[in-house]
Amino acid sequence: MSEQMTNDVLTEVHGRLGCITLNRPKALNALSLDMVKTLAQTLSRWQSDPEILAVVVRGQGKEGPFGSFCAGGDIRFFHQAAVAGDSALGDFFTEEYALNHLIHTYSKPYIAFMDGIVMGGGMGICQGASLRVVTERTKMAMPETHIGLFPDVGGGYFLSRCPGAMGEYLGLTGHVLVGSQALAAHLADGFIESGRLANIWQTLTSTPFETGQAVEHWVKSQFARLEAPVFPAR
Repeated sequence: MSEQMTNDVLTEVHGRLGCITLNRPKALNALSLDMVKTLAQTLSRWQSDPEILAVVVRGQGKEGPFGSFCAGGDIRFFHQAAVAGDSALGDFFTEEYALNHLIHTYSKPYIAFMDGIVMGGGMGICQGASLRVVTERTKMAMPETHIGLFPDVGGGYFLSRCPGAMGEYLGLTGHVLVGSQALAAHLADGFIESGRLANIWQTLTSTPFETGQAVEHWVKSQFARLEAPVFPAR
């Protein structure tokens, strides 16, 4: 059942499951201010709706569902707003950080399918998830230092929980992790092959789950076993 449709964020309710698709594939689903506001409004509404048991989120790729999660904030907008002295730049970060906090404190299961690019602001809308799913196509990073910014969107929280000095290294270098490496860095909870995602999404949207925990349990049952990841030499 379609609930709401905007150009860049699609929201649907199937049974008792809230479904979000970031739908800006040509920009790798980079977040605009309107997208951030739509996400926050939708999640707030669903959190207070007793009929919604859990929320799942994915990104639309250039060739169809999945393939790209979120490349972060819209850098072109940042530059144009900064040059023009546009107050919308400050509004973006205010709204984005409020959205990140909402996700980290969400009272219902929030499951992020992090297939493809997951960077910067994309990390902000998935690292607070109760279940973080990666694939062999995942490319995850906090590359803010490359543009003279610190690792924001909660990076000080989730990077500090990586084992050893891994979080500090990732924050300073913007190093890109693949899916298995994200698991080892404690930035993901499970791995599912990308070729299975469409069927898994279909099952989620057509199964009459009775609790949010049942949704999480079923997704966890789909996780693949992986060998220890290999990290490149520094």
